[in-house]
Amino acid sequence: MSANAMEQLYQQVILDHARHPHGRVALEPDSPATTAVAGHDGCSGRSHQVNPTCGDEVTLEVVLDRTGTVPSIADVRWEGQGCSISQASVSVLYDLVVGEDLPGVDNLTTTFRELLATRGAGLDDEDAEDLLGDANAFTGVGKFPARVKCALLGWVALTDALVRTGVREEH
Repeated sequence: MSANAMEQLYQQVILDHARHPHGRVALEPDSPATTAVAGHDGCSGRSHQVNPTCGDEVTLEVVLDRTGTVPSIADVRWEGQGCSISQASVSVLYDLVVGEDLPGVDNLTTTFRELLATRGAGLDDEDAEDLLGDANAFTGVGKFPARVKCALLGWVALTDALVRTGVREEH
């Protein structure tokens, strides 16, 4: 597949996620959800993040399942507004992290940040590309430093929400 065809495919993935975002719901104001999710013990955290450069916003809530030996993400709920990159990135995040244990979430977060740091070159690592799935569509975003903040907005919210659950320490 040519580089131009790949870029068009990636643009389409971003637009599809922006138009039909996964995990997006109307959240209750100022109160983390306690809605029952099978297998979770009610532990949740919420984070509201704003990109002051462009005004993109996301409020993300994470619900943990701590019944196993390692906590995992039982659910992610979010709402937001902003550019297609910020909103699509949170949608892709949802698809990647729900059901994943916390070490897996850490690996995904690190790998996504590494992808954006390549400034559009990509990771050149098939395992990393397989891990990221639709998140590979953000490869070209790395060429535009101002847009990297848009793509990372939901990931920053996830990290902060995990701190607020008490399973993570602040960085």
